[in-house]
Amino acid sequence: MDLFLTLLSGIAWTVVYIECIRKGFKEKTCCMPLFALGLNVAWEFIYTMGYIAQRNFGAQGIINIVWSCCDVIILVTCFKFGAEYFPVKEKKHFIFFCILCLFSCFALQMAFYLPFSRHDAAQYSAFAQNVVMSVLFVFMLLRRGSTRGQSMTIAVAKWIGTLAPTIQRGILREFNIYVLLCGIICTVWDILYILMLWKKSGTNNQDGAV
Repeated sequence: MDLFLTLLSGIAWTVVYIECIRKGFKEKTCCMPLFALGLNVAWEFIYTMGYIAQRNFGAQGIINIVWSCCDVIILVTCFKFGAEYFPVKEKKHFIFFCILCLFSCFALQMAFYLPFSRHDAAQYSAFAQNVVMSVLFVFMLLRRGSTRGQSMTIAVAKWIGTLAPTIQRGILREFNIYVLLCGIICTVWDILYILMLWKKSGTNNQDGAV
């Protein structure tokens, strides 16, 4: 069951990333909120380097390497297309804000990494950033007012990708209230996002939108 949940989470999040890449280049947009993407890039770089340094190429190590590669490509879509969501007068500062966001996200991840054990830091920071991501996807949908760069595949896979490790690390391996509460928060926001996206998709179809 433990390996099954690890693989389920790994496959689900990989589906999210691949779909973000596909839709990003197809629709010329960034499919992930900037701050969520920054936290992802930072987390996966820090902990993937740890797996590589330890030559730990088990299931989670391989999954992290795949995620890191996908995140780099999603980051390309952010730099290439993300400026369209900036105010017109601030577009010239877009790259600066992206770089500042990345530095800030790395600093936040190091705030977990430095004082805690590697295992606890990876786990606690991952669930904290998943909460941030679940909330930001809802606000991204509200801000854009359309389903551009978003899909039900991303929404459902993102939910499953967090639900699996919530069960695994919050209940099965041990009862961890931090993981469980963060996972519940993610599920609430993920289901809200799925419902909002489903409703918005139906509205777009009725209006003749592609």
